[in-house]
Order: sequence, then structure tokens, then C-alpha cells
Amino acid sequence: MRLSHLLGSTLLLSLAGAPLAAPSAVAASPASAPVPTAGLVVPAAKAGRTRPLIAVVADSAGAQTTDFIVPYGVLKDSDVADVRSVSTRGGTIAMTRGLRIMTDETIADFDAREAAGADIVIVPAQAEPKSKALRNWLRSQAAKGATIVSVCEGARVLAAAGLLDGKRAVTHWASLDSMARSYPATTWVRDRRYVQDGPVITTAGVTASIPMSLALVETIGGRAAAEATARRFGVESWTPAHRTGDFAIEASDRAAAAEAQRAKQELTEIPIGDGVDEVSLALQAEAWGRTFRTKVVTTHAGRTPIRSRHGLVIVPDGEAKPGSHVVEAATLPAVRELEATLAEMGRRYGSGVIRLAILAMEYDPDANGN
Repeated sequence: MRLSHLLGSTLLLSLAGAPLAAPSAVAASPASAPVPTAGLVVPAAKAGRTRPLIAVVADSAGAQTTDFIVPYGVLKDSDVADVRSVSTRGGTIAMTRGLRIMTDETIADFDAREAAGADIVIVPAQAEPKSKALRNWLRSQAAKGATIVSVCEGARVLAAAGLLDGKRAVTHWASLDSMARSYPATTWVRDRRYVQDGPVITTAGVTASIPMSLALVETIGGRAAAEATARRFGVESWTPAHRTGDFAIEASDRAAAAEAQRAKQELTEIPIGDGVDEVSLALQAEAWGRTFRTKVVTTHAGRTPIRSRHGLVIVPDGEAKPGSHVVEAATLPAVRELEATLAEMGRRYGSGVIRLAILAMEYDPDANGN
């Protein structure tokens, strides 16, 4: 899987100290967002369904861990919709940060089972954002009336499919300028964690998947359902308000990245078992993997696949090895787990790596992950 997929190409170049290309006229001043509205709007479930059907999709070449697993886990936990994980082909899908999964079904299986299409399709950042199979399937789902939701640089997939032409959209902060140059027919927005323009919803980077997912829960199931779900994940608010300007590469960040890359690299093992909280696990693995200091792998005796709390099949990378750095699988509510992980990373590698993770995950600690 390409490194540009793991970090975002623009952010990676910035941390490496390479000069950024001069932004185009469009990219120089991405549109400022209006005052956030009350919530999202999605159509009623299609005929014959008692509640919406949501598909979270990964290309077989791989997808971004948190972008995929957070919406899957939050929406499953809320129990306001039927949620399925799908992929362009069968078999094990290599996600980022050492997680490998097997989806419920392929897009071909899904289409055979659900001729009317999904009500909502969620598109994480993908290793191959121009995947022909994925683009064609998304166009087909949109034509059948699905609301299409991109998370982080999943916006590249939607843009490549032509689904963002003439629309307002948001993506990872470090990619706004490059996306404006590549896709000038889209108005790229700052200062929003998520944006809706008609039947398309887009989000800012990585952790914006949390408030977007809760906003969907509120839209589908009501405020009480969203509040109850948010409490279980340690979230207090899920408004779209955001401060894009808080995220920028500084000289100290380049220095921290360079120091981390020079340091001895280690292997970080996360033991997993049936019933693991997939959302907390994803955030934990994501953060450790952003340090530049370690490769994250999951372990389980016998290397047998396990099922997460909400039924996602996770395929362990291997069995535990002596001498590895081991962190216990996540047990705290998701946002608290992320905060605890960042603190542990700082103790082990220094405070510089915390900021590297915050930048890469577009995480605002002051907003309590929302």
C-alpha cells in the first residue's frame, strides 16, 4: 500500500520538507463555510425496508482503517440502520495500520441481493482512488438514489467518479489545495467537519468520521438515539463546526518527523480477540501507526480470524513474538482510548509524535474528538 495513501501525499511532502507547489487560484482560498446547519438530510428507506440499508465499501486494493471502521462501528452500535461491509472483490482486505478485514460480501453479491441499491453508501479513503470497479459501482448506486458519503480522502474517489462536479465538498486539510487543482469543478470548503450538497456528503480528515456518523444516527434515529450512541463512544457534540486553520505543518513538525524516521523502528503488537471494540481498536492502531516509529500488527493465537463487537471479521497478522512492543487491545470508549493512546505514544517516543498523529488524523483534542 502506497505511503501517500497512509499519510496523504501533500502532508507527506510537507513533513519531508519538500516545497509545496504554489496553489492555483481556486485552491488559494477554498470557500469558507457558512454557519453550520442543524443536521443532515437523507431520503426515507427504500420500499420494502423498515429502516435504511447502509453499505460501507472498500476496494480490494485496500482502504483507510479509521475511515472504514468508525462509521461501520458507530452505525452498527446505534442500531438505527442495517449496515453491511462490502468490497469490490472477495478475500482479505489490507487496511492501513496493520488491520486486515474480510467484508460481509462483494459488490456483486450485494447487487444480486439488493437490486434497488443501498440507501446510503460510505466511501473511505482508498489505496486506489481511481479504481474502475469502485467508480462504476458508486455511479450505479448514485443512479439508484443512494446518498453517497465520503470520509477524508474518500472524496478523491467521488471526485474521480464525477460525483462532486458542481458541488461543495470537504476533505483532509492537507489535501484541500491539491484537490482544488485536480478537481476545479468542485468548491472545496474549509471550517467544516462534514458538508452535504444534495445526495452527497463529504467529511474532513479521518476523525471527522466520528461526528459525521453521529449526525447520520441523529438524522435516521433521532436526537435521543444519537445522544445515547455518543455517550458510549465518549463524544459530547457532533456539530460540523471546525477550524481548518488550526492544522498546518510547522518547522518543529518536520524536525519531529525526521527524528522519528532516524530512530530505531520497532514492531507494535495489538492482541485481539472476539468481541474487541472495532472503533476503539481502529483509533488505537491508527494513532500508533502515525508515529513514524513503529509498524502496527494484530496478533491472535493460531492466527484465526476474529469477530469484533459488531461482527466485523478481522484477520490477525500473526502470533505474538518475543521482544515486540505490546499494547493491550482497546478497552476504553473510543475517544478516551484515542486520548490514552496519544498520551502513551508521547511517553514512549516524545511529544512530537503526538502532534504528528493529530495532524494526520485531523484530530482536535479540545473538541473531545468531535
